[in-house]
Amino acid sequence: MTVEGKVAVVTGAGSGLGEAAAKRLAASGAKVAVLGRTPDELEAVKRQIERDGGEAMVVLADISKPDEMEQAMQAVADKWGTIDAVFANAGINGVWISIEDLTPEDWDQTLDINLKGTFLTIKYAVPYLKRQGGSVVVTSSINGTRVFSNTGATAYSTSKAGQVALAKMLAVELAKHKIRVNVICPGAIESEIDDNTERVDLDEIREPAEYPEGNIPLTDGVPGRAEQVGDLVHFLLSDESSHISGSEIWIDGAQSLLIG
Repeated sequence: MTVEGKVAVVTGAGSGLGEAAAKRLAASGAKVAVLGRTPDELEAVKRQIERDGGEAMVVLADISKPDEMEQAMQAVADKWGTIDAVFANAGINGVWISIEDLTPEDWDQTLDINLKGTFLTIKYAVPYLKRQGGSVVVTSSINGTRVFSNTGATAYSTSKAGQVALAKMLAVELAKHKIRVNVICPGAIESEIDDNTERVDLDEIREPAEYPEGNIPLTDGVPGRAEQVGDLVHFLLSDESSHISGSEIWIDGAQSLLIG
């Protein structure tokens, strides 16, 4: 129960990995602020946490908007006095398309949400984390870190690689304040983010590859579960990982080693 009594902020908490992590943290006694842009989904997560005996609050904010994120962190601290843990998870897959057809607007949207949004999430949480130390976990991806064969995912992969660099820089900068910063890199996980990916004419630019036995060696192609990611986030935000900082951890059943 090494997160018991801690205050945790989870972005993108309305579904998928964020929802699973929020519920896992709350089940271990953390007070969880579920942050995002989907009030109905966030309220549903909050109600479920409370039905299970946990404590939660809903925070509506767009992670790419500085004013909203500053106010969001202030709201959490106003309610519970501090912030001990942050799961910077919110993001989008965006448009996957050839570089010639990728518009500057699509590039900006993906980088604004995934990379700038992660920066803003951490930036505005740090003043509270510095009071007593704490832990930050960032959701990156196998794309942009080990995998570069998903042709067309240029903006997405760039944003994910940038998150790893950001986390490693901050792991050093914030160490003197006893703040740890780590990154998780999920592979194929059962979640809704893939449904929001816009793939355009990728067959024309993709290099062909076949994996007749599935591309996830550990499970013969079966995707991982959001709850498994929640367990990893729980570990990295807890005192059990007190000497881990500046690390990326792939949670993909060895998928990235096969298809990278």
